[in-house]
Amino acid sequence: MSDYFDREADKTYTKVYKEQTPDILQAFAAFDSAVFASDDKRAIPLKYRELIALAVGITTQCVYCIDAHSQKAVAAGADEAELAEAAWVATAIRAGGGFAHGRLAFKLAEPHQH
Repeated sequence: MSDYFDREADKTYTKVYKEQTPDILQAFAAFDSAVFASDDKRAIPLKYRELIALAVGITTQCVYCIDAHSQKAVAAGADEAELAEAAWVATAIRAGGGFAHGRLAFKLAEPHQH
């Protein structure tokens, strides 16, 4: 997916959302703003919300999320050690998912009792 990533040019395609679904875009922007509101409005500090977002972006392998939330996490006070730990958390979750879902192979391979 990163082959298609163009930080500046890709933003120009937001115009399609603005033209075709402005109400949904406005609702999404308001939702996103609420999620990443200043610390005085949220229980979890912004730095940690951005690190969570970064880990989710790494887990879903969304280059746009990784780009935006790594920068926003640093702007909110995160350092390289925290970025590294967020990446390791994402890695552990993906590996754990593989382990847990791998158990389904054993379950689903069992002969069915009739």
